[in-house]
Amino acid sequence: MVQLKDQYELFINGQWLAPQAKKYFATINPSDESHLSNIAWATEVDVDLAVKAARNAYENVWSKLSGAERGKYLFRIARLMQEKARELAVLETLDGGKPIKESRDIDIPLACNHFFYYAGWADKLQEAFAGQPIASLGVAGQITPWNFPLLMLAWKIAPALACGNTVVLKPAETTSLTALKFAEICQEAGLPAGVVNIITGYGDTGAALVVHPDVNKIAFTGSTAVGKQIQKACIGTDKKLTLELGGKSANIILEDAPIDQAVEGVINAIFYNQGHVCCAGSRLYVQESIAAQVIEKLKFRLQSIYVGNPLDKNTDIGAINSKKQLETIEKYISLGREEGAEIYQPACQLPSKGYYCLPTLFTDVAQSARIAQEEI
Repeated sequence: MVQLKDQYELFINGQWLAPQAKKYFATINPSDESHLSNIAWATEVDVDLAVKAARNAYENVWSKLSGAERGKYLFRIARLMQEKARELAVLETLDGGKPIKESRDIDIPLACNHFFYYAGWADKLQEAFAGQPIASLGVAGQITPWNFPLLMLAWKIAPALACGNTVVLKPAETTSLTALKFAEICQEAGLPAGVVNIITGYGDTGAALVVHPDVNKIAFTGSTAVGKQIQKACIGTDKKLTLELGGKSANIILEDAPIDQAVEGVINAIFYNQGHVCCAGSRLYVQESIAAQVIEKLKFRLQSIYVGNPLDKNTDIGAINSKKQLETIEKYISLGREEGAEIYQPACQLPSKGYYCLPTLFTDVAQSARIAQEEI
């Protein structure tokens, strides 16, 4: 189903180029810790090459095309993504650990639909903003996270291209494979060289892209801490900036709610994609009169969640994206125990290899936090 290369280079100016420093890093299958491939690690020199390629493509090719012509390329990309949907879904699950039913039924179809949608908008921008001047920005530097790799790529690249901009995109280091497969799709679609460039690497690669003087727009999705760093780096420049950061979203259940439906909503809100969601419902406020009933139903529902191999179509919770993320989750579980909260985890056998975590419910957290505060 998936043909992986032993090694992936950088996609710059329509070509696959080895990184100047000849440096690579491994990408790991989080479900069994097996090695998938080696990925190029871009330095400042590589980033500069990618930005120059994007600038050249913007000034000499892409900005000169009509919206209808740009839309044709986006339609081609969308169709090719659709044709390769099964391969992309398996690749997303192998690299990221999410259940195949989520990759297959949600991530990939939505990514394809996003390109179809913006292909249709490419020649209608003037009508959408009647009476206002419409102009592209230039080169967009984009940085995507590991929780929805291809879908986030689509959210960023599709509108940028539809509006006449060119792109340098840096995917998350733990989930670069679908972005690199997307680069192959761009080649197959005949997208002009330099319109989309994919540079892989760690935080230093993203930082080099953020501070590059010839980038007109930075779009970042990721942690709040990194978002603040990017915001500081862009202060005093002419760069446009879009930040989509993490949060601590709350579910609120009142006594007149349909309890069974509410419980199902809570389960989906926090355990979908292993909880790797910016707006995951990680906090739960329940009216006191129904608290015991809701907690009992939640515990019962947790017992039916299947945690295991993400390529199994029956799996509800797959592998945590990386060892680092699993360690962070385990740290917070330990912290909750130390602060005196009541913890519930269903009895379930986790795979012997890979990065897995039991679905976890903490209760009495307000009381435990109050006790901890009194001790301080």
